[in-house]
Amino acid sequence: MSGNRIYAALFVMALTIYLIRLTPFLFLRKPITNRWFRSFLYYVPYVTLAVMTFPAILTATGDIRTGTAALIVGLLTAWFSGDLFAVAVGCCMTVFLVAWIL
Repeated sequence: MSGNRIYAALFVMALTIYLIRLTPFLFLRKPITNRWFRSFLYYVPYVTLAVMTFPAILTATGDIRTGTAALIVGLLTAWFSGDLFAVAVGCCMTVFLVAWIL
């Protein structure tokens, strides 16, 4: 890639990021009072994290069956225990046992 193309790509990326961050300041000058929109914005980071993490959970082991089993055990452990360490250990043990059985 030539030097000019690299600088052009960097400029376009910087402009894109700047515009994304600047747009809310231009259009949302008053505090947001709409309850639905405020709750929507509240959940955006959680949904973004889930969308990025969910495919990785299923495909991290290379076998979708072990990933699915770990996902189910992780969800159940988190629901009943709520302890992140217990969820991590349960998912790791599930992947190990399911891969060993299969």
